[in-house]
This record gives sequence, structure tokens and C-alpha cells, in this order.
Amino acid sequence: MMNWLRTNKISAGILLVLRVWLGWHWMTAGWGKLTNGFDASGFMKGAIAKAGGDHPAVQSWWASFLDGFALPNVGFFNFLMPWGEFLVGLGLILGTLTTAAAFFGLVMNFAFFFSGTVSSNPQMIIVGFIILMAGFNAGRYGGDYWVIPYLRQWWNRRVKKDATVKTA
Repeated sequence: MMNWLRTNKISAGILLVLRVWLGWHWMTAGWGKLTNGFDASGFMKGAIAKAGGDHPAVQSWWASFLDGFALPNVGFFNFLMPWGEFLVGLGLILGTLTTAAAFFGLVMNFAFFFSGTVSSNPQMIIVGFIILMAGFNAGRYGGDYWVIPYLRQWWNRRVKKDATVKTA
């Protein structure tokens, strides 16, 4: 199954549909925050409040992170979240640096999940993991078709150059 997912052209077509669907969700969420303004402090305070009571929806360690680090640096997160969502979506839609986009999308999904927000996160996590497991094949019909071979070639030249310098 993994070999089919990672190498088959039919699976690449299916991955294209999943990738564009997931990318559209990320990009539109980010665009809405970029154009309408965004302040994460209310979301963070709400997540911290969900850490109390008999059946907390947010674990105490995550609430401590939000209260001690994220909330005092909310300006950074106000910049990072909308741009992160938008760029993850763009990368997935264009199929450029697809695995990196899927990975960072999963990081954001889990951060929202840890904060007590279910919404569409479970389905986005499943699709994100499928795209991440597919690797290069998820971007075969996209920008990765050209970008990944170029990056591999650049990296191999760089490694070879560094090895030559060290032996000289």
C-alpha cells in the first residue's frame, strides 16, 4: 500500500485532489485572517479556560504553554498563524514543497486540537498524514515535479563541494 501511495501515478492523481482540497481550506482560513484582521489572544484565553473543571478539554501542560509563552507573545502568533495558514494552503494547492506544507499544516492542526478545538481538524489531520506519507508523489502533479529535482541537484553539489574542501 505504501509503495502504491508513494510511486503510482493514479495515486498521484488522487493525492492531487486531496492536496487541493486541504490547501483550499488552509488558504481560505489564512486569507480570511489576513484580510479581516486577526487577534489570537481571545482564542488562547478560551483554550486556557478549558483547562479547568472536572473534565478539562485542554491539558494543563498545553495551557501552561499558552499562558506562559504564547499569550505574552501574541503579536508573534498574530503574524505567524494567518501567514502560516495561507502559505501552507498555497504550497498544497501549487504542489510546491508539498511535504513541508503538509507537515506544518499538521503542526497547526495539532496545536488547534490541543487547544480544545475539534471542528474540521480530525479530517484535515487524516488527509495531511496521507499527503505526508506519500512524499514526493503528492506533488508529482504540481511544482514539486520541477522544484524537488532542482533542490536535490543543488544539495548534492553543495555536499560534494563541502567534501572536496574538507579533503583538500
